[in-house]
Amino acid sequence: MHRNLKGVLRAETLKMGENVPTDGIEESLGLVGWAFPDEGVGGLLKVRVEDFRVEEVSRVPALDPKGRFTVARVTLTNWETNRFLNRLSKQCGISRNRIFASGLKDKRAVTTQILVIDANIKKVEAVEIPDCDLEILGRTHQKVGMSDHDGNRFTITVRGCCFPDGKPMDGKEALLRVNRIREGLSESLGADVFPNWIGPQRFGANRPVTPLVGMAVIQDDYESAVDLYLGMQGGRASEETYNFRKMWRETKDPSSCLEIIPDHLGYEREMLSHLESNPDDWLGSFKTLPNSLQLLMIHSLQSLAFNHTLSYRISSGMSIIDPEIGDIVAPIKSNGRIDVSKMALVSKTNLSRCIRNCRLGRLSITGPLPGSESTLALGRPGEAESKAISDTELDSLNWMVKRIPRLSTSGTRRPLAVPFTDFSVEEATDMPDSSEKSKRWEEGSNDGDRWSPEGASLRLSFTLPPGTYATVLMREFMRSPLDHF
Repeated sequence: MHRNLKGVLRAETLKMGENVPTDGIEESLGLVGWAFPDEGVGGLLKVRVEDFRVEEVSRVPALDPKGRFTVARVTLTNWETNRFLNRLSKQCGISRNRIFASGLKDKRAVTTQILVIDANIKKVEAVEIPDCDLEILGRTHQKVGMSDHDGNRFTITVRGCCFPDGKPMDGKEALLRVNRIREGLSESLGADVFPNWIGPQRFGANRPVTPLVGMAVIQDDYESAVDLYLGMQGGRASEETYNFRKMWRETKDPSSCLEIIPDHLGYEREMLSHLESNPDDWLGSFKTLPNSLQLLMIHSLQSLAFNHTLSYRISSGMSIIDPEIGDIVAPIKSNGRIDVSKMALVSKTNLSRCIRNCRLGRLSITGPLPGSESTLALGRPGEAESKAISDTELDSLNWMVKRIPRLSTSGTRRPLAVPFTDFSVEEATDMPDSSEKSKRWEEGSNDGDRWSPEGASLRLSFTLPPGTYATVLMREFMRSPLDHF
């Protein structure tokens, strides 16, 4: 049974100030089902910041000493991309919109990517930001756009592997299970292919607020959008964060809330500061969020429809690799993304050819990211897509954002399955006693957790196409609850 997001994050939860209930979150986000049945290895991700590494696979823009833009390769430790770009823009004395990146990376991680900065090279060279290694590559006439890179190379360590009953799992058993799941995915979907779920971080893994904010924006209700972003509690929030969000819900007083807001809630601080100076300007308060984060709210709403479509297909036994009549397929480009300009409807006359090309990795079945001009599949595939859109309460939306037109979306489609390449797995070494570990690891496991401090650690490396979530592939191997990622 699938429950929509509003049903899980009911209004009473917000009024009472409770944490978001973990029960039902997977169902509400459509993250339900497996292409290959297995118990997995369990475990926790991101116990240490350096346990999650991602390096963008991208070409450096053509360099020219006379170019307007500065090109830099930046390696960040424990920085959320938007927050870093805000900090960088201030140090360079430019607008945040004059820094161009092709992707947003995980926060609790070590990340490397290319930036194009519309600033004098000397200003960029003078930047001093903690936990940032910035290498100047030269100048260019070219910007980079979102998802312009060819992929991402991940090296991820999962720690505390254990059996479903909580007993620790040794390295030999954990390695056996990872390889068994890989073989199972290969048998059911094709060599090194996995379901292309949109990962929990798109929604906010411990505080899935973004689709609710997106719904409010689409409905032109910016007071609710701001109210949700400031006041909705999340799982495992610190006492300071909990008290801040509780005060906002109870008082709606920007000045009082600014007195107790934790330092790390920079976006919330900007929203409150705007309201303090401009009472009841909810639209202006929302627009203090970075443009990319505003757009993420809309994208997360679209993502619900896609995930539920994928879940329905898997639960009903429909293939996500072999198309059937009514499916919409698209060619796969060299970087693993699909060419949405050349999509085709699968019919009786082209069915066998489409199946053959999907199995050869030339085509992919697609699912909907709905918008104002959405085209849905027909037949059984279309029924799954329509049910997903209806069950997530998106069927009545027109997807037009009148007061922020750049957030309006015509809709697009996304492949239901994607490849992973350059895969390897090995046992990881124990952590030094002196290393800084996550609070959750330090506090120990609780009833219902799927990790054990005595369990083995594994290091997995692989490359994914742009827009694909490493946590989703790790979910296939771990089978842990969402709050373990």
